[in-house]
Amino acid sequence: MSEGNRPYHHGDLRAALVAEGLELTRSDGPGALSLREVTRRAGVSPAAAYRHFRDRSALLGALGLEIQSRVVERMRARTAEPGVADPAEESLRRLRGVGLGYIDFACEEPGWFEMAFFGIADVEGIGPDLARVPPFAELLAALDECVASGALPALRRPGAEFSCWSAVHGCAELIVHGPLRGAAPGLVREVAERVVDDIIVGIR
Repeated sequence: MSEGNRPYHHGDLRAALVAEGLELTRSDGPGALSLREVTRRAGVSPAAAYRHFRDRSALLGALGLEIQSRVVERMRARTAEPGVADPAEESLRRLRGVGLGYIDFACEEPGWFEMAFFGIADVEGIGPDLARVPPFAELLAALDECVASGALPALRRPGAEFSCWSAVHGCAELIVHGPLRGAAPGLVREVAERVVDDIIVGIR
């Protein structure tokens, strides 16, 4: 019996349902998600799932948050390499890693990337507060660090997060769903680095 079809036997049904939902959507995104299929794979009845998720949208929101935490892990992996001594240059390196990590995740996990922001506004405690969205919070922290280090003038800080997010998200969409889909890895890397480097120059 595969991992995805193993009957549920332990105490944390919510985590089991999220795990099965992640498995279902990894390749094909939100269109592959069915609450009935998730419960079947977990080995429970659909009624059992409603104690944790009121409907498919609620499960989508939970999956989106889990995927966003993985986006942040990828961002941090990009900034975990040995840094530089100068605080300003180090903060810019972190900001660059945040952008490239976001694009990396989209390229490596296109199904999950498509899922990442589904239903987030409906998750309790998130609502319209973007600062509670993990990848966005990571970007905010990186930009604030740039100001603190002197790499980014304080007067250029307001709204910079939206310029940065728009640039990297647009680049990711071009690579995953647009004309760069299927492009050679070298070209994808070149485009991603150019977009991130140009937006950093632009916001400064």
